[in-house]
Amino acid sequence: MTLLPTLSDRKYRRSPRAALLPQKHGYREFETPEAGFHGASISGAVFNLSTTVIGAGIMALPATVNQLGLIPGLVAIIFVSMLTESSIDKILRFSRASKTATYSGVAADAFGGAGRNILQACIVINNTGMLVVYMIIIGDVLSGTWEDGFHHRGVMEEWFGEHWWTTRSAVLLFTTLFVFAPLVSFKRVDSLRYTSALSVGFAVVFVAITAGVTIVKLMEGKIGMPRLMPKLDNQASFWKLFTTVPVLVTAYICHHNVHPIENELKDPTQMKLIVRKSLIFCTAIYIATSFFGVLLFGDHILDDVLANFDVDLGIPYSSLLDDLIRLSYCLHLMLVFPIVFFSLRLNVDGLLFPYAIPIAISKRRFVSLTVALMGFIFMGANFIPSIWDAFQFTGATSAVCVSYIFPAAITLRDTHGIATKSDRLISWMMIFLAVSTSTVAVTSDIYGLFSVEKGVIIT
Repeated sequence: MTLLPTLSDRKYRRSPRAALLPQKHGYREFETPEAGFHGASISGAVFNLSTTVIGAGIMALPATVNQLGLIPGLVAIIFVSMLTESSIDKILRFSRASKTATYSGVAADAFGGAGRNILQACIVINNTGMLVVYMIIIGDVLSGTWEDGFHHRGVMEEWFGEHWWTTRSAVLLFTTLFVFAPLVSFKRVDSLRYTSALSVGFAVVFVAITAGVTIVKLMEGKIGMPRLMPKLDNQASFWKLFTTVPVLVTAYICHHNVHPIENELKDPTQMKLIVRKSLIFCTAIYIATSFFGVLLFGDHILDDVLANFDVDLGIPYSSLLDDLIRLSYCLHLMLVFPIVFFSLRLNVDGLLFPYAIPIAISKRRFVSLTVALMGFIFMGANFIPSIWDAFQFTGATSAVCVSYIFPAAITLRDTHGIATKSDRLISWMMIFLAVSTSTVAVTSDIYGLFSVEKGVIIT
């Protein structure tokens, strides 16, 4: 058998011949064999990774911080960011040691084919859930939604009235055909660098408007003191704090796109710096969103803070600002969608066709999987009224596995003898925190669902 080139031998990655080299552990080492491509830039990689990080989680973070209390909540955001950087660093180090170019390849090197399949299944579950959530939010923003028997009007309904083309199904169909379809057709993640930069820009616009509204109301004396510490009335309220864990974990999950981005870099040794820059930027966005969101709405903040922006904000041009905030976030999600879909398609292909040539070379497989996945996500967004509860469950299970349990387990397995005592200590801490908090979060969610069914309100 011909030996595979090492990670340092970058020329194979940019040659069509590289895609036809023998495979190892049943996964493809090279996914982007496009002639004439000379490597991605650092700025493009930072934008792509930041777009992967900032998704629907940003809307749930203000309520999460409010539930934890402003001080513990902001500290938790910083802590999860540091933990995420540590877990990604472990994946990259073991990737180089095992001479693999995919996350699933690192898992296969440590735990064989079973480990690879479990990891890919977790990524598929997590990414599918996120993409359905993105599409549901886009539908809610543009065409409206029903909640507690009240119809929240969408932007399209407010501007143009109720027509067949402003209904949820029509809006999502047009978005799928004219926005998502062209963007998910790219075979290189670097091709999305401009849309990723635009996506980050829309997120900044959302934060800037929220901050501006908050500062105006502060100057007018219309904002009270936020809750700095968690409110613990009883035992149930204490255990409910752990339900914030899935939101925090989901907010930073980007591990599935680290290798596709690294594999296209001009200088792959810069990946650690790219990860750090991206996480610092995303943490700043998260802290600003959470801080100003809690100040602005206080205990009236909803699980999805976007829903708070369909009422009068109590300042001039409130209606216009509401629409700008909702539209900027909606456009942000539209541009986040393709980069999350990119890794979803790769991992579904890896599960179904582990020994086939890369999907970027097989046009028939590429088109078939793309159409099938887009159809499934579109149907899910149309027929599932709300999946926030399901989103919490995936965040407490598959997202935790992808973000912390697998990186920690790979480090503890240490098939190449490169783990330090500090690595092992942090890995055990990751596993303990992930398993314990996720178990409590899932249990609390289940208890909450049964309590609601019985008419019991948990405070």
